[in-house]
Order: sequence, then C-alpha cells, then structure tokens
Amino acid sequence: MASHIYTTALSCLLLLLLSSFSQCQAQQQQLSPTFYDNTCPNALNIIRDAVRQAVSRERRMAASLIRLHFHDCFVQGCDASILLDESPTIKSEKTALPNHASARGYDVIEAAKRELEKACPGIVSCADVLSVAARDATVAAGGPSWTVKLGRRDSTTASRNIDLPSPFANLDTLISSFATKGLNTRDMVPLSGAHTLGQAQCFLFRDRIYGNRTDIDAGFASTRRRKCPKDTGNGNLAPLDLVTPNSFDNNYYKNLLQKKGLLQSDQVLFSGGATDSIVSEYARSSRAFQEDFASAMIKMSEIQPLTGQNGIIRKVCGALN
Repeated sequence: MASHIYTTALSCLLLLLLSSFSQCQAQQQQLSPTFYDNTCPNALNIIRDAVRQAVSRERRMAASLIRLHFHDCFVQGCDASILLDESPTIKSEKTALPNHASARGYDVIEAAKRELEKACPGIVSCADVLSVAARDATVAAGGPSWTVKLGRRDSTTASRNIDLPSPFANLDTLISSFATKGLNTRDMVPLSGAHTLGQAQCFLFRDRIYGNRTDIDAGFASTRRRKCPKDTGNGNLAPLDLVTPNSFDNNYYKNLLQKKGLLQSDQVLFSGGATDSIVSEYARSSRAFQEDFASAMIKMSEIQPLTGQNGIIRKVCGALN
C-alpha cells in the first residue's frame, strides 16, 4: 500500500514538472474496478447478496433499482443525491414529481449499506452501492453483467431541478436530453430497453391509449384501457413489456415494431426517425442489445462522479453524517 502511494506521488510529481497538473488530478481521481480491493474486499458480494434477496422477494425490484440509478445519475451526476431524505438543509429529490410515489428500492440500498458499514465502516459510498446494485439487478433478471468502476463519493446536496427525459417526449427532445449528459443515440436506445422490465402508472400512458393515434396497435390500446379508465385510476400499473414483464430480454424492441410501446417515449424510438434501425437491430438480436446495454450503463454510471476529496462517504444513505 505504501509503495503504491509513493509510486502515485512520484508519478504525479513528474507530471507536475511537465506542467500537467490536470493530468495529475485525473490520475488520482480515476474510478477503478479494484477501488475497494484492499479497504473492503467483500463489498461487491455484500451488495450482490442484498440485491438477490430483494429481487427474489419481488421480481419488480430489479426494474426499480435500475431506474433508481438512472434517476440519480441524470440529476447532478452519479452521487447518490436521490437517496437523501428531506431535512432542514436538504430539499429531497424523493418527492420531486418524477420520483414521488414511483421511485423505489431505497430500502434495498440502505440494507446493503448497513451490511457494508458492519464489514468496513465509512469506506463504501452510497453512490457506488447504487451503481453496483443496478448491475446486479440486471443480472438477477436475466440480463448482462459488466465491470463497474468504483470510487464515487456521495453528495452533500440534492437538487429539485429534476432534469429527466419525459415519458411524453418526442424523439428530438429525447436525443437532446441524453446528449446533455454525454450520451448518444447508441446509448439512449439500449438504455430505454430497461423498459423490458417494470411497470408504469396509468396517467403516464392514458393519452396514448385513448388518443385514436396511428402509432399504437388498436388491440394493444384496448387491452391497456381495461385497467386504465379515462377519468380515474391514475396510479394503476401496467407492465412496460406485456409479453415478459419480469425478464430482461429484447421483447421491448419487438413490441415497438408492432406499435405496442406503452409510453410515448418508447414508441417514438420506432416511428420513422433516426433510431428505427437500432430498434430493428435489437429486435433481431438479443445479444446486440445486451452488449450495448452494458456499454451504455457503464457510460451512464460515470456521469459527473464525485471523486478524490470531493463529496463524502455517508454512513446512512438517506442522511448527511
């Protein structure tokens, strides 16, 4: 350990002599898959066990954990700000419109964190727990695995300025929304495929199923109306993938080809626009989808992380120390 610190310091000194201070900072603050190998070697196993238990109790939890990570990263970066509870100094993201009464899985993250604190107090960040839990939830639902780089730290603030893509958005708006986070269409389309899992509330797709639109299958709309009345039942749930709602597969894309996307923001991915060819590719090849999903999740999980001396390591994910 000492020799590693000495080597890092020496290499930084050399970089400084070359007037490359920014390079030195980057070297010190890079995320790494081995970040906890010495300080908390069992961290990944602890998180995986908590996620497996949660998903075995309730299959829907896999979708909830992936979504929680997505909602965290799109708001001031992957810093676990979404986990902070309301307090005199924190305006919680939990009660912001896109999260209120819909974001779930907080208890799973806290359960993993409690076990981590027993094993190695004050070491593993809640932001890293979220990122690893999203990967493990994907695997638990039959999806791909990937290597998660670690070393994120936790924010001391939250933001009510929830800059998330709208379920009512058109394709250009979606592309722009992802682009502001450094994500292109080849990231956006596979990330949208997380909707192979989970459910949506009636008020988010009511206009779509009652609108006599040309971009929705009439039989599919009729089926969805049964549990989503025109004037009531805002919170009634429907599976985003009617065929295999609890399995991580490429049926989501096959549904889009048949005009059976539940949300407007799903169906616009196959509507005569720039992403049609990617949707068609994933509908044909589950392997292509799963590989691109893993790559896009890695990229998303590295949006503006707090590293080095920035941020803190929270002892409890819902509160500041």
